[in-house]
Amino acid sequence: MDINTFFKKQNTKNQVKILTCGSVDDGKSTLIGRLLFDSKSIFHDQISQAEYESEKYGTQGKDIDLALLIDGLQAEREQGITIDVAYRYFETQKCKFIIADTPGHEEYTRNMATGASNSDVGIVLIDSTKGILDQTKRHTFILSLLGIRHIVIAINKMDLVNYDKDIFSKITKKFEIISTNFDFTSKDYIPMSALKGDNVFRVSKNMPWYKKETLINTLENLKLTKDNKNDNFCMPVQWVNRSTSNFRGYSGTVVSGSININDKIYITTSSEVAKINQIIAPEGSIKNATNGQAVTLTLDKEIDISRGDLITSNLDNIKITDQFAAHIIWMNKDKMLPERNYIFRFTNSYITGKITDLVHKININSYEKIASKSLKLNDIGYCKIALSRKTFIQSYKDNNQLGSFVIIDQFNNLTVGAGVIDYELRRASNISWHEMSVDKVKRSKMNSQKPCVLWFTGLSGSGKSTIANILEQKLHDLNKRTYLLDGDNIRHGLNKDLGFTDEDRVENIRRVSEVAKLMTDAGLITLVSFISPFKSERKMARDLFKDNEFVEIFVDTPLEECQSRDPKGLYKKARSGILKNFTGIDSDYEAPSDPEIKLKTLLKNPEELADEVLDFLKVNNII
Repeated sequence: MDINTFFKKQNTKNQVKILTCGSVDDGKSTLIGRLLFDSKSIFHDQISQAEYESEKYGTQGKDIDLALLIDGLQAEREQGITIDVAYRYFETQKCKFIIADTPGHEEYTRNMATGASNSDVGIVLIDSTKGILDQTKRHTFILSLLGIRHIVIAINKMDLVNYDKDIFSKITKKFEIISTNFDFTSKDYIPMSALKGDNVFRVSKNMPWYKKETLINTLENLKLTKDNKNDNFCMPVQWVNRSTSNFRGYSGTVVSGSININDKIYITTSSEVAKINQIIAPEGSIKNATNGQAVTLTLDKEIDISRGDLITSNLDNIKITDQFAAHIIWMNKDKMLPERNYIFRFTNSYITGKITDLVHKININSYEKIASKSLKLNDIGYCKIALSRKTFIQSYKDNNQLGSFVIIDQFNNLTVGAGVIDYELRRASNISWHEMSVDKVKRSKMNSQKPCVLWFTGLSGSGKSTIANILEQKLHDLNKRTYLLDGDNIRHGLNKDLGFTDEDRVENIRRVSEVAKLMTDAGLITLVSFISPFKSERKMARDLFKDNEFVEIFVDTPLEECQSRDPKGLYKKARSGILKNFTGIDSDYEAPSDPEIKLKTLLKNPEELADEVLDFLKVNNII
C-alpha cells in the first residue's frame, strides 16, 4: 500500500471517544492495557519497562501487569490505583479510538465527570466477584446525566468465578433494573477477563455460552448518530482581534454547527444581523468553519461585539437569562450552601451567582429524589440558580458546550462543582425596578448625612452589640438618623425560623443584608451587629452596596477572652455539647483579612472603641 492510499484510508476511519468507568479495582487500567497491547499500540521499550516494573509494583507475579502501561504517576504505581485521567490512542482496521481511563475512587469522581463530558461511549466495568457497587451506580448516573447514549457493561474478572454464566446473568439482570430510568440508546453486556484477554479482542473459548460480539467488535460497530439539534452555528467570542488598525475580527471556537462565507449571523446581546465576510483559520483564509475549529470571523459591517458575546446563525433556541435549573455534581470537601455567592464559569465568561434552591438530591443507591439543604463531596443535586447578570444558555441536551458550566470558589479559585443546564427559569421576568420621585439622594440630603452600613463582625461575646449600642447613642446625640440591627433581636422576628447550621447562617446574613440595603436607601446610617462568621457572606453583603457605603468593623477579641466573659453562658453549653454549631467551638469563624476598621477590645474600653468608629465616620465625611 502506497503512502497516499494509506493516508486516504486513515481519513475515512471513524473516530470513537471511549470512557472507562466503574468502582475502584474493577480492572479499568488493565482493560485499557489489554486494548493497547492486543492492538499493537505499545512500543517494545514500553513493554520492557512494564515487565521490569511489574516485578516491583505489579500484582500478577512474574506475568506483566497491563495496568502499569496506563498508571503513569508514581503514586498510582505504588498504590495500584488510578488518580489522574489518562488518555490513550489506539486503532484497528476499522476505527480509531481515544480512550480515557478515569479513577474509580469516590474522591476522584470529579475526574470521571471530566472524562465523560467529551466521550461517545462509556464502558462500565463491574468486578464479577463483587457485583454492582455504589460507585458503579454513581458513574452510570453521571454517564446518563452528561448525555452519553451508548454504554457497554463489561462484566470483568470472569476468570476468578470460573467463567460462571449464572453470575454473569445475575449481574446483567440487576444492572438492567437500575438503568431503566436512564435514556441510553444502546446497552451491550459482555463477560470478559481483561487480564487474560477473554472477549476483548478474541472470542473466549472459556465462555462458549456467550454468542455475541467481543468488546472491540462492539465498539467498532457502534452507530454514533449525529444530534441534529446541534446544527445551529454557535461561536462564543473569546477575543476581539485588532491585529492592525484597519482590521477587526472576532475569535473563538465553534461549539456547534458550521458557517460559510456570506452566511447571515446574529449577535445575542443586541440581536443585530450581519454577514460573514471572511473566515480565518491558523492556516489562513478558509471558506467554511465547523464544530471544534478555532477561527476568526470578519463581518460585512461594524457591530459592537465584545468578549462574552455569542455569534449564532439562529436566535430561536438561545436563551438570554439570569436564572435557570440545572443538575450539579459537587466536587469539593466543603459542602455547597444555597444562597452563598460563587463564580459560575461558562464558555467564555465568569459571572457571580448563587444556588437559590436545592430542589432535591439524588440517592445514588435507589436514584430516588430526596430532600436536602446542601450537597457534599460527590453528591448530585437538582438546583435553581440565579446569576448577577444575564448570559446566553441552551439546555445541555441541545448543546453540551452552551449548556454546561463549572462553579468556582470566589476566594481560593478552586473548582467546587460542575453543572448541566436543564431549562431557563422565567420567574420575575415581568418585574422591573420602579424608580421613585423621592430617592436615596434626597433622603440623605434631608438627614444631613451619607447613608451607609456599619457592619460589626466578631465572635460571640466579643463586644459587638455593646460597642454598636454606644455608637448609636453618640450618633443620636449628633441628630443622625440611625437604626441598629442586632443578631439576637432579628432572630426574634424576621429570622426566627432559622437555626445555626451553616446553611441557616448563610440565609440569616442574606436576609439582614437585604434589610440593611433598604434602610440605606432610606438614607439611614445602619448598624449591623452579627457574628457573620463567613467571608463569603460578608462579601455578599458588601456587594449589595456602592463604594464607600459599606464599612466592615472587625471587633477583634481573642476566643479565650470571649469564653472568659461568656455573658450568656453559651460557650459553656457549647463545650459540654449541649449547644451545637457554635462559632469558635464546632463552627468556624473566618476573620476579616482587610476590614476598614479593626477594634482591639483588649486595649480599649467600649466607649473608646465607639469613639474610634465615630472618628472614622467624620474623617470620611459620612457625618
